[in-house]
Amino acid sequence: MNASQTWFITGANRGLGRALTVAALDVGHSVFATVRGEHSLPAGERLHVHHLDVRNRGDARKAVSRAVDRFGRLDVLVNNAGYGLIGAVEEVDEDDARAIIDTDLFGPLWLSQAAVPVMREQGSGHIVQISTVGAVGTMPTLGLYNAAKWGLEGFSEAFAAEVAGFGIRVTLAELGETDTEWATASMRFSAPNPAYDALRTGLFGSAEVPWSQTGGTGGGTPPQDAAAAILRHVADPADTRLRLLVGNDAPGQVVAALAARRLDYARDARFVSAAAAAAE
Repeated sequence: MNASQTWFITGANRGLGRALTVAALDVGHSVFATVRGEHSLPAGERLHVHHLDVRNRGDARKAVSRAVDRFGRLDVLVNNAGYGLIGAVEEVDEDDARAIIDTDLFGPLWLSQAAVPVMREQGSGHIVQISTVGAVGTMPTLGLYNAAKWGLEGFSEAFAAEVAGFGIRVTLAELGETDTEWATASMRFSAPNPAYDALRTGLFGSAEVPWSQTGGTGGGTPPQDAAAAILRHVADPADTRLRLLVGNDAPGQVVAALAARRLDYARDARFVSAAAAAAE
């Protein structure tokens, strides 16, 4: 990267958020890092740690204002804060559903809204939404997580077209399997219904939930590598992709999800005809 920037990163204390914070600092940027609770981020003049519950729209706006007051501008917003929820749709209670939608969907919405006026006045800015290949396809027992990320992708695609004229870029970083605590310490679980024991056993090898809450997944892309891919993308003005696939497994997972959807649509002869006409 050629010039120092101000990055605003949510969920910055661990996993990808922490890796992004460290990577951005290492290349000379300033970071306004938000956390929910205690943190162990390194001290430094170019790092400001702020406690924020992204579900609170008013607090999100105040945090963006504070970041601008602290560093003078806002160049990159990374909406990383979020978590997964294991629960068949029938199992998910109202509190489960509202909590994950408030965090994984509305949190990025509130911060994106808060960042636009600042970036519009600057004439530039980049908003990175941390998404997932689970926003292209779905997996049983992750339905509410999928719903939140599909919603994130839906508003972000429209949003990207709305703000492009202001010099603001929007990226959906679709992560594949990443070696973080997302599937362990960060995972939440709905109360299990025995009717889904066989399904859980087939998916996870056991009907018992919750599973171990410690450590990472032990597989997938290291968070440092995912962070490096995102920093390279942000640093390259010619890379105007809306969707950035992160992780070696991500392309294959997207191909499989899109192929399954296309097969379903192809059961309608009109779709087959329309697709053939579009290919001519």
